[in-house]
Amino acid sequence: MGPAQRSERPAMNQSLLTLELDLSQGHRPASAADRTGFELGWDHAHHGLVPPAGLLLAGTPVSQGWLAGKAVFGRRTLLSTRPLRVWLRLRTEAWLAGLDFDTSGITPLWLAQIEPTHCPVTRQRLGGSTDAPVTVMLPGPAGCVAGNLLVLGQRAASALEAVRHRVASVLAEARLIEADMRPALPGLSSEETLRLATLLGLATALPHAEAARLPLRVLPPPQLRPCNPAQQLQALLTQQFMRPGWSERLRTLADLLPDAALRHDFNLFVGALAPRLLAAGPTADTRATQQVLEDAWGDARVQRRWLQLALQLGAEGSTELLRRAAAAGLVAPATPAARRSSRAVMTGGGAALARVHGAAGTAAAGMGAGTADRPPKNSAATSGASASWVSGPSGRNQVKVQLIMPNSSIASGV
Repeated sequence: MGPAQRSERPAMNQSLLTLELDLSQGHRPASAADRTGFELGWDHAHHGLVPPAGLLLAGTPVSQGWLAGKAVFGRRTLLSTRPLRVWLRLRTEAWLAGLDFDTSGITPLWLAQIEPTHCPVTRQRLGGSTDAPVTVMLPGPAGCVAGNLLVLGQRAASALEAVRHRVASVLAEARLIEADMRPALPGLSSEETLRLATLLGLATALPHAEAARLPLRVLPPPQLRPCNPAQQLQALLTQQFMRPGWSERLRTLADLLPDAALRHDFNLFVGALAPRLLAAGPTADTRATQQVLEDAWGDARVQRRWLQLALQLGAEGSTELLRRAAAAGLVAPATPAARRSSRAVMTGGGAALARVHGAAGTAAAGMGAGTADRPPKNSAATSGASASWVSGPSGRNQVKVQLIMPNSSIASGV
């Protein structure tokens, strides 16, 4: 490398700042929730975003993290993409609700990957101001984990929020809605209401007989894992029809059943569902085929044949059949194969975003000191910061911030 080339690469300078924060109330030591709140404020500042106003009251963890981040980063913020803003919103909602957040599984990149082209409830194309995609947590104790997130259109998301705290009654009313004995949920048609009820049922632990009685009005998205063995088996059987060679695969599944009576019930169910697929014709695309199969679950004969098989199998028999199907290579992964760390890519600075994840993971890891990843040493244009949390006595805590920036920036006062 010549002298001219060396002069183009400014030297990097590292500085270590120690911020002493009092996140205690009285003499209560700062909790993991305080640390998570601080990380949320810090990450908002790192991307030039402002947390919700209610979280910026003086002395709150989010406020202190945001102010510390603004003091460190100033205008040197990272690009804020829509998946990243969704990631921060979900983390904030989980923190406020006291729910766990799957930091290893849920990243901005992963959130971008799970976004479908159409809403699974309304079947309308997502996008624009009228039906923008909304990532939501399904109700239940699972928390904000990868298998409990769903992307809906605005209409469906609003309907879900309206019934979030009365899932049991919605599931009980689904049969009445199907029989036109009960009105649909506000903002949705009857068919859309039944599809939303199916998604709620997939995320709700139910007795086997009750779960088996819920028709699979919508196939679970790839990242969503049904709670109940009956619904896992429903999804497995229906998904076999989505690809060529379904007849041979279903024959293999039938051979995995332990006795002739169950194989007879299985074949009756297949015989009820298959004609609906064949009626769609060989030219139907994947999305059209999926909708035909979902609608087939509204047929009384399909429901009757399925219920006979499911009740004969029971919960243990369904679990065993799923295990055998997995061993035979007939079960698709519960989450997308493309689920990777967000270190791989994020427009506007993937390596820098990965440092945010490293800092957050360190702070959430528990008591004691830790360090976050450093910025790349071979990138002269990169400046950044990493943070680590050290718990102190009587609720006083230190956040050590390591700044790395070109000497020219320091000299110019930037």
